[in-house]
Amino acid sequence: MIATVLKSFPMDDSVLLSLQDIMRGCAQPETWVIELVQAGILEPLPAQAASPSEWRFASQALFTARAAWRLQHDLGVNLEGAALALDLISQLAELRAKLVRAGIEND
Repeated sequence: MIATVLKSFPMDDSVLLSLQDIMRGCAQPETWVIELVQAGILEPLPAQAASPSEWRFASQALFTARAAWRLQHDLGVNLEGAALALDLISQLAELRAKLVRAGIEND
């Protein structure tokens, strides 16, 4: 049995990740990460968006990429379906946060 060990570290919004970081964090090739960018699932930071080797991503991008991978591999969702599902999940989280801020209980 071959095991892959991923090192982890706490991240915050000030941590920027490279294309290589996303590739390592998801154990996926460069082409897969580029496809995520092309599908709109990941967005390089605007000031850093020249070529893929210069791309930088907010730390949340790693979690988004991993979620996309799980949707593709665990559920067999295609890339466009993963983009839609992740967008809907994000919208749901935003709506729930608004409910909390408004003091409305979420059962």
